[in-house]
Amino acid sequence: MKKVILIIVAILLLVVIGGGLWFWNAMQQPLYTPGMVRAGQNLRASLIPPEQPADKNFWNVENDIKLFHFADGSGTNVLVVHGGPGMPITEPLAGLKPLSTRYRFQYYDQRGAGKSSRPIDKFTSSNYYENMQTLDRTLGLGAQIADIERIRQILGDEKIIVVGHSFGGFLASLYAAEFPEHVKALVLIAPAETLIMPPESGGLYEQVKPLLPASMQAQYDAFLKRYLDFGNLFTRTESDLAALNGEFAPYYEAAVKAKGFSIPASNRSSDVGGWMTMGMFMSMGAKHDYRAALKSVSAPVLVIHGQNDLQPEKASRMYADLFPNAQFQVIQNAGHFSFSEQPAEFARIVGEFLDKLK
Repeated sequence: MKKVILIIVAILLLVVIGGGLWFWNAMQQPLYTPGMVRAGQNLRASLIPPEQPADKNFWNVENDIKLFHFADGSGTNVLVVHGGPGMPITEPLAGLKPLSTRYRFQYYDQRGAGKSSRPIDKFTSSNYYENMQTLDRTLGLGAQIADIERIRQILGDEKIIVVGHSFGGFLASLYAAEFPEHVKALVLIAPAETLIMPPESGGLYEQVKPLLPASMQAQYDAFLKRYLDFGNLFTRTESDLAALNGEFAPYYEAAVKAKGFSIPASNRSSDVGGWMTMGMFMSMGAKHDYRAALKSVSAPVLVIHGQNDLQPEKASRMYADLFPNAQFQVIQNAGHFSFSEQPAEFARIVGEFLDKLK
């Protein structure tokens, strides 16, 4: 009898260990891979947008998802994709203003951020993997990329010019990889170092830490411990996570200040996303490599890097090296927000690039 009990215990331990290893592996793998959106996989709704609302300040991208938007200028449509993730642009970018006499810049708040719909408040299920999948499908990379395609259709453009800043540059790149035939051109401003995970430099959170004053180091470590506590993720609410995402701002601002710059007013939204940021993390997983997907994009691409950006130049250059028809420009005396720090030079570079498309 004792031998039988020992065998049963051993079997149970193997099941527990095996389940734990499976779960750990699942957490490491990305839930999004390039091509899924084009194939209509893991989406909540069709890529064809529903009927548009009477309120012209919003686009309907799904029956229950509305995106707040505003436009600046007149002429050819240019879609501006904000970064963060979850940090909407609150006013026209200074470096794009001089181009607004011939281009109409379309700004929008991504789903789950700003004034756009926030479809998840809290999770009631205790099934972690099921919650991961729901979050990814609702607010992850695929959902955000699908929204760009729906916006293109709403605007009525067969091909669209997309400007993406930071994480928005990453999103714009993946959109182009999914729908290359609908991209006229890309402008990527300091595109996020997220094409491959884990990133070579250690990533944004590692880049911020050495630039913080000694008085902020311990509290920053404590913040990251709370922020990256994925074990308790699904006990939180939208407001909990939005507040937690907002806590990063003072640390990032201190790091930017150490490089001699500040965060511009256009990127100081207090209406940050909550679950949508975590949705991006779930989509990407801890390990992925999306680099090969960019090689199929034939549209012209302009990659801009600020000389004094926290993000290393090598990370931005990676995008230019992968797109077959790309050019790379470094703006001197600028950081992560070159459109604000050197608006005249930024406008000249982007204007020359866009005007060649006509």
